[in-house]
Amino acid sequence: MGRKRILAIDPGYRTGCKVVVLDEQGNLLDHTVIYPTPPANDFVGAGDALCYLVNRYRIDAIAIGTGTGGRETERFLRDVVFTRRVQIFMVNEQGASIYSASEVAREEFPNEDVTVRGAVSIGRRLLDPLAELVKIDPKSIGVGQYQHDVNQARLKDSLDYVVEACVNSVGINVNTASRQLLSYVSGIGPTLAGNIVKYRAENGPFKTRSELMNVPRMGEKAFQMCAGFLRIPESANPLDNTAVHPERYDLVEQMASDVNADVAKLTRDRNLLHKIELDRYVTKDTGLPTLTDIVLELEKPGRDPRETVEEPVYDDSIKKIDDLHIGQELSGKVNNITAFGVFVDLGMKENGLIHISQLSDRFISSPADVVRIGQRVNVKVIDIDVARGRIALTMKGIPQ
Repeated sequence: MGRKRILAIDPGYRTGCKVVVLDEQGNLLDHTVIYPTPPANDFVGAGDALCYLVNRYRIDAIAIGTGTGGRETERFLRDVVFTRRVQIFMVNEQGASIYSASEVAREEFPNEDVTVRGAVSIGRRLLDPLAELVKIDPKSIGVGQYQHDVNQARLKDSLDYVVEACVNSVGINVNTASRQLLSYVSGIGPTLAGNIVKYRAENGPFKTRSELMNVPRMGEKAFQMCAGFLRIPESANPLDNTAVHPERYDLVEQMASDVNADVAKLTRDRNLLHKIELDRYVTKDTGLPTLTDIVLELEKPGRDPRETVEEPVYDDSIKKIDDLHIGQELSGKVNNITAFGVFVDLGMKENGLIHISQLSDRFISSPADVVRIGQRVNVKVIDIDVARGRIALTMKGIPQ
């Protein structure tokens, strides 16, 4: 969601809902407990407390954990009349309890209990999920039902590779990234990540990428590997906020000079970029694919390749499995993909299952050929087993 002020709620029944307030950087500003769920059902008191926090801290969005009491809390929140526009999101809280009891959480919040830390994790996942989830062992965030049946060493290697690929694809702001996030960047291990954070704390934010060379144990090789993945939005050189590697800065400056512009103007004017004849710059060390990637990066400096989160829309009349009937058409969100099908969040406790045979009219070898995690889909109910809490869905013949 980016830089927004977040109010995060870790829902519960008897012990109440833990509420925390986070600023744009994810720092904890305030926390309390409300009781809008059974057995207390304190709707008035909880509503007043939330309205006060939303107004005082200028809250932009509310994140609700998907655990016990999550849907009841969401329905309560949608009935509260706030004096400012506030978006409401359900956030997957798998692994939040693991984080709240971890050494990382104790370092961040030594004076707060595990319930507050867990709520903070839920809120930060709405701000920047990648930065928060890297603090948790991937095996704790629901990566698949057969994860304990495979070779654990190979599983760890595969999961670590996926996390590293995600971090390097997105890129990170070196002035705000945590030690855990930095350690997943190519060329940076836990020790060097700690040194970067320590240097930043002692000397202030990095002003240029070249300043990274002042960090203890940052050698030429490590810098060469990591520099392209580290962003500095506030740098005077616009290239420091792109995936263009410092080794190619001279090349970009030459391109800009050849079209009678500076680099800053080049990143603002797409017409100038399209005037560049890339074939002129092909050398033994720099091929056409590299040059094409550079131009694509200059078109959108500082971009985040991730999509902006959208507020989900569920059918308000569907609150429990008893409200469903066969033939009913619904909208939901894909929250898990397995070899045999896809699980869809319908806005209630139970997820629906689209078997692989019900995903498409054509033959497919994998559900991932048709859908992706987080995708909004339109489905139809084809079977309901209330006793076992199972809902069978289909996408066949349903316009998407």
